[in-house]
Amino acid sequence: MDGVGLQSFLLVVTSEMGDKTQLLALVLASKFKKPWTIMAGILVATLVNHGLASLLGTEISALLPPHLLNKILGFTFLAFAVWLLVPDKDEGLKWSEKYGAFVTTTIAFFLAEMGDKTQLATVALAARFQAPVMVTLGTTAGMLVADGLAVFLGEKLTRRISMKWIHWGAAALFAIFGVALFFQD
Repeated sequence: MDGVGLQSFLLVVTSEMGDKTQLLALVLASKFKKPWTIMAGILVATLVNHGLASLLGTEISALLPPHLLNKILGFTFLAFAVWLLVPDKDEGLKWSEKYGAFVTTTIAFFLAEMGDKTQLATVALAARFQAPVMVTLGTTAGMLVADGLAVFLGEKLTRRISMKWIHWGAAALFAIFGVALFFQD
């Protein structure tokens, strides 16, 4: 994974901690008891969702002059830093068991990611780097790691690591990226 993919991975893996989709992964894993099937659904949903978001970000970057794009992205990353400090709420996502673990997970994750901070961050990262494939791979890897922790370790992990500190760390990363963009031409 190159620098773009690594930066995309780091931003998403930290911002996904405690996010509603990570909580969704925990609930689905405990409900269906099929961790690898849940992970496959997360993979498919995230590749499609973040792939489309990366393409959108790349198109946006082609429409704006670089200095304006950097300012917009700088403010966007700073806004994400603040957003990360606001706890997610369970938005009452519903699913049906009749479609099985894979289909249920794929649909639930795709819909849960719509307008979520990791999807919007993917748009911003792709606009910043103009590398939709690497951004998609990085953000998808970040989602898989963060959600995999929920799927495979779940409750054990949440008892040992304070989500408050993870959110502050993720907010700091977004803030650093945002401020750095203000100093680029």
